[in-house]
Amino acid sequence: MLTSIATVSISGDLREKLEAIAAAGFDGVEIFENDLLAFDRSPREVGQMVRDLGLTITLFQPFRDFEGLPDPQRSQAFERAERKFELMRELGTDLMLVCSSVSPLALGGIDRAAGDLRELGARAARHGVRIGYEALAWGRHVNDHRDAWEIVRRADHPNIGLILDSFHTLARGIDPNSIRAIPGDKIFIVQLADAPRIDMDLLYWSRHFRNMPGEGDLAVTDFMRAVAATGYNGPISLEIFNDQFRSGSPRTIAADGHRSLVYLMDQVRNAEPDIAIDVPVLPPRVDVHGVAFVEFAADEAEAMALATHLRQLGFRLTGRHRGKAVERFTQGEINVVINTEREGLAHSAYLTHGTSAYALGMMVDDATATVERARALGAQLFSQRVGPDQLSIPAIRGVGGGVIYFLDEKSPLGRVWDIEFDAVEDPTPSIDAGLRRIDHVAQTMNYEEMLTWILFYRSIFVAEKSPMVDVVDPSGLVRSQVIENVSGSLRLTLNGAESHRTLAGRFIAETFGSSVQHVAFATEDIFATAAALQANGMKSLEISRNYYADLEARLGQAPALIAQLQAANILYDRDANGEFFQLYSTNVGEGFFFEIVQRSGAYGGYGAVNAPFRIAAQKRQLPPVTIPKE
Repeated sequence: MLTSIATVSISGDLREKLEAIAAAGFDGVEIFENDLLAFDRSPREVGQMVRDLGLTITLFQPFRDFEGLPDPQRSQAFERAERKFELMRELGTDLMLVCSSVSPLALGGIDRAAGDLRELGARAARHGVRIGYEALAWGRHVNDHRDAWEIVRRADHPNIGLILDSFHTLARGIDPNSIRAIPGDKIFIVQLADAPRIDMDLLYWSRHFRNMPGEGDLAVTDFMRAVAATGYNGPISLEIFNDQFRSGSPRTIAADGHRSLVYLMDQVRNAEPDIAIDVPVLPPRVDVHGVAFVEFAADEAEAMALATHLRQLGFRLTGRHRGKAVERFTQGEINVVINTEREGLAHSAYLTHGTSAYALGMMVDDATATVERARALGAQLFSQRVGPDQLSIPAIRGVGGGVIYFLDEKSPLGRVWDIEFDAVEDPTPSIDAGLRRIDHVAQTMNYEEMLTWILFYRSIFVAEKSPMVDVVDPSGLVRSQVIENVSGSLRLTLNGAESHRTLAGRFIAETFGSSVQHVAFATEDIFATAAALQANGMKSLEISRNYYADLEARLGQAPALIAQLQAANILYDRDANGEFFQLYSTNVGEGFFFEIVQRSGAYGGYGAVNAPFRIAAQKRQLPPVTIPKE
């Protein structure tokens, strides 16, 4: 598989783009004409720069408004093309994209367009170049790849072929299976883009909201399966127009792009086992059986405060690491680890972010295979010095710089608590609060990072994304999206902050980067849990009395239940499938907090309707922002 990406997909000048594309592992690059025109080096120098970086130029684009023109515009279009052929020779590429015309002067007719392309093919052949014809979804006369293919077929010239673009096909709702009838050798290049489902003008949608395959809602896998069925074996290229990507880190976006292609073609290979597809065989996506542990980094003083908070939640100290300053607190199936080491990543995380949940442990079927898949998808492996009688736990770095460890039951990794920890009796035990497992982990990041996180998790784990939800903060919106599996053993809520005035934005600013902001524990009886927490001395987040008055009016709940909820500061939601109860701790450190939830029936949400009231209550806890005098 030859991977490629268009320079228009990422930010920077042409040199920065090419260096990022090469660093991400791409084989080739589409040179977008504007990037070349804005650069201060000759086409010959650019071509050499591309080759020096180990890349090939897969396509030069775009050549617009060519076919179907009357004279004198028709003659002028051929003259333009001749000049571009000379430029292509300087660059060192042999393929140019001609997109279907949007010119108001263009005349319709498949035969007229085919005749123009036939003549263009003859001229291209004299220069040793080829022409790929693409149907723009908003083309004046040609906006369907089936019509574009018929034009190419009638042009009947070896230097004229078809260019397919997933966005132009899928955005118009065209069945991608119609591609299967096209001969693979007449497809000159395939361009890929995903996008969220938005009802808007096609051109505006395309120019601003495309994203990487796997980040949006279009059936890009089905599109690529149809392409694979033709026998096509040319470049697979990304052409992404996205406002966020244009202002983001070119290296991050390029790395996302390469990961998206590897993930996409892995899906295609698995879905089409009878088709020979030249892609590496990866271990399958990983089914996560649960969050095995959450690990906090802290110093000794803050570790004591965190331990007190955990005991108020009903946790008990049950283990100390035999070789490190690490303690284990447990309740039900939950493991919380506090690391106060003065070297290594935990210490670095503490120095950078303060007390923080810097690492997660995931229970999987095969920890080694999980890391192998993640490595093939561009994840950074993580390891550090292991002492005697300690396990080397397979791990990767997460998108925000934290660590994800992987445990399994098929190896000694499943016995890490017995192997590395000594059992201890808690000197100040608390009342068990009935917390049984981790329901979900909430990670907060800048909004422009969310697509990176979504692709990272979906490409490695067996999990899908939910529709995006707008969470209303008194100071702005926070975009929230969930990554979860069918069983609910993996639930990750991703919260993207667009403003530092929001609670999520303030957390990012004060902890210097994306991180886990809260962990939600599941209970089977939230009222019994609330009573135990009170007995343990925990002060819950105080919810406005007005919330409960509205709750009674809005949902028609019995006054007795409303009084019970209000007395314990419990938030409530319900849907057609069940009920949901939420209870929050006060803040721990710089905006971190714990949540306790009870799911009744088959409720599948996360209480998004309650988020504004929870956020308002949390903001009342925060110290006022001091505005300096002028």
